Amino acid sequence: MKILSIQSAVAYGHVGNSAAVFPLQRIGVEVLPVYTVNFSNHTGYGSWRGPLISPDDVREVITGIEERGVLSEIDVVLSGYQGGEGIGEVIIDAVARVKAANPTAIYACDPVMGNAKSGCFVAPAIPQLLRERVVPAADIITPNQFELGYLTGTEPKTLKETLAAVDVARAMGPSAVLVTSVEQPHRDSSTIEMLAVDERGAWIVETPLLPMKANGSGDVTAALFTAHYRSSRDASDALARTTSSVFDLLERTHLSCERELQLVEAQESYAHPRMQFSARQVR
Repeated sequence: MKILSIQSAVAYGHVGNSAAVFPLQRIGVEVLPVYTVNFSNHTGYGSWRGPLISPDDVREVITGIEERGVLSEIDVVLSGYQGGEGIGEVIIDAVARVKAANPTAIYACDPVMGNAKSGCFVAPAIPQLLRERVVPAADIITPNQFELGYLTGTEPKTLKETLAAVDVARAMGPSAVLVTSVEQPHRDSSTIEMLAVDERGAWIVETPLLPMKANGSGDVTAALFTAHYRSSRDASDALARTTSSVFDLLERTHLSCERELQLVEAQESYAHPRMQFSARQVR
């Protein structure tokens, strides 16, 4: 499998491509990373150095890849945080080019906009761009519960409401949806859930909620779920494998007392997930 991954990059720490590429490589996926920024560190530190890469330059890199004649070999285009409208249009164009070269290729979009605690933290034009242009072009989307609501104009809280919001999102274009950070109102507060839905059904998995914030964990989750789902076409299995790997990564990070993901240290969790969590079918 080959994945064209169009995301940010940082020298220190693990977000964007700096979080997604290594776990994908560790499970045997060939990754072609295209960077949208090249920062010293993620912006959560409050200060950083390095350039935003212009949409024209990102397009040039993709054109260079196209000139090598490899777009027909790409199975998946993966994208994450989009800093501005221009990058979104470049990604949509790249998806069109890849699918023209390989009609079986798919596009997986992590529609990063915010979370329930911080609210929406992207530029005002991004949600509209995602709703109107990007999500309709996607085959897989991986929003958190807050982003799912933002995309669909709903406020899902219960499982029933979340499933209904997923149906709205799937009607926009994607055939498969992974919802992360699902927090039902009457759940055990020490737990959190993830939900995967495609045309065959819906599955949910529950894990302990670790008392930590881990920048980049969503990027790892989106990447691993996309690769597993593309490989197996089994949402339940992809959900269970991804959950197992990401939980062990987060637990190792939490125990290390480090701020950054212990991405390399947890590598066996990607290659050989323990499968300690099972997905339960809910529809």
